[in-house]
Amino acid sequence: MAGAEAQLDNAGTALWLTDVQTDADPGWTPRRVLALVGGVPAGRLDFLVHPDGQALSVWMLEVEPEYQGRNLASVMMDALYEAHPTAWIDHGGRTQDGARWWNRYAEPAPERNIHNRPPEEWARYFDAVVVMAQRARNAYQNRMNGLDGHGAAEYRYGERLEVVAAQWASAYRQARAQGPDPAALELHGGLRLVLPDELRRVMNDERRDAGERAERLLDHIGYGSLPYAAGWHTTRRAAFEDMAHEQVFDPAPAEDVTHVAFRVRLAPGQEIPRHELRTTWVSYTDSPGIEVELTGMSWRSPQTPWATRTAEFDQPIDAAIAPEYWGEASAQYTARFDEIGELRPGQRPRRAGAGDPLAGREADIAAMAAKLQEASRQRVAASLPAPAREVFESLRAPQQTPSPQSPRLR
Repeated sequence: MAGAEAQLDNAGTALWLTDVQTDADPGWTPRRVLALVGGVPAGRLDFLVHPDGQALSVWMLEVEPEYQGRNLASVMMDALYEAHPTAWIDHGGRTQDGARWWNRYAEPAPERNIHNRPPEEWARYFDAVVVMAQRARNAYQNRMNGLDGHGAAEYRYGERLEVVAAQWASAYRQARAQGPDPAALELHGGLRLVLPDELRRVMNDERRDAGERAERLLDHIGYGSLPYAAGWHTTRRAAFEDMAHEQVFDPAPAEDVTHVAFRVRLAPGQEIPRHELRTTWVSYTDSPGIEVELTGMSWRSPQTPWATRTAEFDQPIDAAIAPEYWGEASAQYTARFDEIGELRPGQRPRRAGAGDPLAGREADIAAMAAKLQEASRQRVAASLPAPAREVFESLRAPQQTPSPQSPRLR
């Protein structure tokens, strides 16, 4: 081991680098280094990644009080530098505790710290006005706490910071969100469920058809109960990663939970609903109940993520993302689903795009009907007794000379 990692104790510390959903700049990708001690969240380093991967903005560095003094903050920061070995890094402004930590930290690549470099090298990624304000804040913390703060490494402008900020502010280019188009792509969203024991056994029974198990689950949760609060991602992996991240912070026992990822596309005729666009995902804000076609499902236990079951639907299933508020649900949604997302009486699960199985076969159907009718006539003819006239003739008495008064058979 090298750097801060060599100073860790042996308390079962693990680091997890993951994407995370935040309300930060929509043009940058939010990520997190999560420190776990014995499987328990002990610290986190949140940061943003520019679309071209060559700039990082540190958003938050925090270690839980009971885990401080174990060098976790330094290990997480080292991991950030290692994960992005060529990117500029803006460490932002520091609190009092942050300034004291920074004074002790041995930065592995100070030449990539924008506070140590002239603005012409980084000003297109970072707003110079904001950076100069950070510099002023950090200088104040160092002065108030009697800290050096690696001042010798910082770039000296030779002018007042506000002058530098005004000079370079126009060089900044804000990144625009270039996220997925929900009208054109299939997206993946996740839902964590605590299932009844019997259903959980069914879902994990490999002897059963995967499609049958998926529909059993839909019957249980409701076809109109797909998660409105989920981030809808371009990959299944990202949906499962969201759920795994939520699971870490959930005190509920993981063995009772099933993670389910839904793959959907907007139903034909469904207007593009209101949504917030991020770099790799979208969120549906104030969902009124959104009609979708469910094209596949995957599920697994968070304890055995390598054992993922998958069902692909050749004919997608009509479903819906639940409304965020029932009082604002659309008339189209409420006509099909009730308040808990179950199908209303008289409604049935249906396959999207199944169409009329007899469409386009009118000539075949007419020919088959003619054959059936002819066969039916032949069977009837073969089974009927002889006509009544012939029967009566066979029962006649010996031939006699008829008389005008002889009775006639009718």
